[in-house]
Amino acid sequence: MTKDEYYTLISPYTDAMNTILTRLEILSHKAEEQDKPCPIHGITSRIKEKTSIEKKLRNHGFEESAEDARAQLHDIAGVRVICFFEYDICHLVKCMKKQSDLIIIKEKDYITTPKPNGYRSYHLIVGVPVYYMDGMEYYPVEIQFRTISMDFWAAMEHRICYKNQPFNELEMRNAFRQYSEILEKMEKSFEVYSENN
Repeated sequence: MTKDEYYTLISPYTDAMNTILTRLEILSHKAEEQDKPCPIHGITSRIKEKTSIEKKLRNHGFEESAEDARAQLHDIAGVRVICFFEYDICHLVKCMKKQSDLIIIKEKDYITTPKPNGYRSYHLIVGVPVYYMDGMEYYPVEIQFRTISMDFWAAMEHRICYKNQPFNELEMRNAFRQYSEILEKMEKSFEVYSENN
């Protein structure tokens, strides 16, 4: 894939991602207008880099082309929404699902069913309409919803487990699962105080 092909590829994904970012900001503003606690602590977004797209395609046995990227990958555009509590995530996911022009492509609830290492998050891949002068196409955007504690855990797990330093993998996995459970209990405790205010 040439640089020009890459920039042509990501252009509509950037538009789709910006649409999602705008809608999340509107949901947050609406909560404030109704004098409700803001459900969103922070939002980050990214477009997958050229080398990352090519590596993922290569690892899955596809050509490193813009065509295969468009056909095979759902995470070229990504948004991460950091919430305060799990009920904020549930509320935002419901709000996104109610938007009739979005198509739900895939969802994974790692909050109800965490991964074996303790990873918790809610993944939602939505098809977002991108309009052209002569028509419209849907482009996928992956949205990850996490609480502050889930994001803290994921950042630490990534930092420690991807340093390529030798460690006992099973021991580390068990430790991170325990940390995940501790953080979940802490979050639930704070949630009780939040509900009482």
